Amino acid sequence: MSVQQVDREERPDVDKVYMSFVQALYGGGGWPLSVFLSPDLKPLMGGTYFPPNDNYGRPGFKTLLKKVKDAWDSKRDTLVKSGTYAIEELSKALSAKAVTDKLTDGLSQAAASICAKQLSRSYDSEFGGFGSAPKFPRPVEIQLMLYHSKKLKESEETSEADEVQSMVLFSLQGMANGGMHDHIGGGFHRYSVDECWHVPHFEKMLYDQGQLANVYLDGFIITKDVMYSYVARDILDYLRRDMIAPEGGIFSAEDADSFEFEGAKRKKEGAFYIWTSDEIDEVLVENADLFKEHYYVKKSGNCDLSSRSDPHNEFAGKNVLIERNELSAMASKFSLSIEKYQEILGECRRKLFNVRLKRPKPHLDDKIIVSWNGLVISSFARASKILKAEPESTKYSFPVVNSQPEDYLEVAEKAASFIRGNLYDEQSHRLQHSYRKGPSKAPAFLDDYAFLITGLLDLYENGGGIDCLKWAIELQDMQDELYLDREGGAYFNTQGQDPSVLLRVKEDHDGAEPSGNSVSAINLVRLASIVAGEKANSYLNTAQRLLAVFELRLREMAVAVPLMCCAADMISVPSRKQVVLVGSKSSAELNTMLSAAHSVYDPNKTVIHIDPSSSDEMEFWEEHNSNVAEMAKRNRNSEKVVALVCQHFTCSPPVFDSSSLTRLLSK
Repeated sequence: MSVQQVDREERPDVDKVYMSFVQALYGGGGWPLSVFLSPDLKPLMGGTYFPPNDNYGRPGFKTLLKKVKDAWDSKRDTLVKSGTYAIEELSKALSAKAVTDKLTDGLSQAAASICAKQLSRSYDSEFGGFGSAPKFPRPVEIQLMLYHSKKLKESEETSEADEVQSMVLFSLQGMANGGMHDHIGGGFHRYSVDECWHVPHFEKMLYDQGQLANVYLDGFIITKDVMYSYVARDILDYLRRDMIAPEGGIFSAEDADSFEFEGAKRKKEGAFYIWTSDEIDEVLVENADLFKEHYYVKKSGNCDLSSRSDPHNEFAGKNVLIERNELSAMASKFSLSIEKYQEILGECRRKLFNVRLKRPKPHLDDKIIVSWNGLVISSFARASKILKAEPESTKYSFPVVNSQPEDYLEVAEKAASFIRGNLYDEQSHRLQHSYRKGPSKAPAFLDDYAFLITGLLDLYENGGGIDCLKWAIELQDMQDELYLDREGGAYFNTQGQDPSVLLRVKEDHDGAEPSGNSVSAINLVRLASIVAGEKANSYLNTAQRLLAVFELRLREMAVAVPLMCCAADMISVPSRKQVVLVGSKSSAELNTMLSAAHSVYDPNKTVIHIDPSSSDEMEFWEEHNSNVAEMAKRNRNSEKVVALVCQHFTCSPPVFDSSSLTRLLSK
């Protein structure tokens, strides 16, 4: 018997095969995952965590090894046959085919509403979020609910729209106030073990940061409340400080466990992040009482808000920071202005941050994964324009850095450049999956292409160069070549060239990460609104057929595919709005107009910018969409940046200033 350890982030295709087996067999799964295989890699039996010795009513790993050996010796043929049968059945179930070329009439528009109703039934009105503990942020749910709220407003169903939106905003506030949010260093931990967003599993994952930054940016666009832009900045500034390689790629995770002190024998969950009351007294001195009351810090420890928070009493005497009181009420209690109160809190956080730096840090997983970088490229790019809508007087306290929004665009560009330079073959147009001291041997997966294309589209739409758009189209062509089931519709998650990977799956579940198929459907809709002619029709037909593959899922289990529900509605929109900006790339005015173009929440909008003095850009648009090239020619002599809003084959009269553009988009 040999043992092979597989990093599920490095080989998600291998993980998917055996996790599907365990889930089908036992009705659930998780990590770490242990599976016993036949010599030809068929699964025989498996499960999630097994303790070293028999404990908590579970067999220990040693006991399990003995049982597996006994079964292999006495029932080998039965085990092998059942493993082969399981893989055959899973293969049929996980590679569905479209019966028609598009969704049944009405389902495209209905899916988002079905999903929103299902989510609303699980809404936690006391603490926010959808479902019970453990609570995962699952940003795809937030995206769906915001999208649905927007559609309700367009249909003048205002009260229902407001109700849906309030669920989302209350949930975003709850997550930001809770202990799942790292108040001292920024960013979010993996999930909350309790219902009140308090005590987290302390791991920090890159895919959470990128998606959460995006939904907080959406919250800011909709409300113009700087609480949401603060949290978006908090996440992005954490990444800039702790998670970016010198060459620009962005690391994948930080562990939950670390040593409590130098020389400690074993690591403990959350040791880097939690505080005793005495530690805070020692560091903050005269401001300790204010800080402790604000963050619910107690001498006995504060993990007492729920029976789920600390069932094994691991955090006795320790505190996970959480905000439970209104800022204005707390400032008033200490006879301070809100501004002064926030300033004091910021200085307290800075002091604690500097003390925390002296503790042993959690392990940094310095893999650079293409798909997760794509998610974060998107949020950095969007922040560079959306945050320009913050009032000029806005000042944030630590851990936010108060950067100029344009600084975030540079981070997105550097990350994209790193991937292109290190994980992309310019000749074959193929990606590799990840990088650590060099590219991995694993080829890219569907998610790598799909998420990176999204990042590049957002990078272009927020001021990136035309090369972003060219590369996105190139990657989409290669994605279609490698993963698209041209006969049955939708995309497989792997290229199908590795015989040791026994299943080729069409993933649809939008969980902690969105599925590659959901993201691809939206990418195709977006690309179809950028290019014209046969290429645009081809993109839409591929997206229609993709969605048809998952018709049953959209109809009967919409809550499992919230982002795909958004895609289904997007494809049914008769005419996607186009904002076309014509002006010099080097003009500060173009940046101002780009910010205005992104200042109104509208997922069914495409922003195109073109510099008529650039031969490279003009050639691209002449080839891909001559209408855009024609608009540029007609407006090339304007001294100002010209904005046109086009829909239903007609364009508005040109406008020349950002406030006029914002008014036009708000109609």
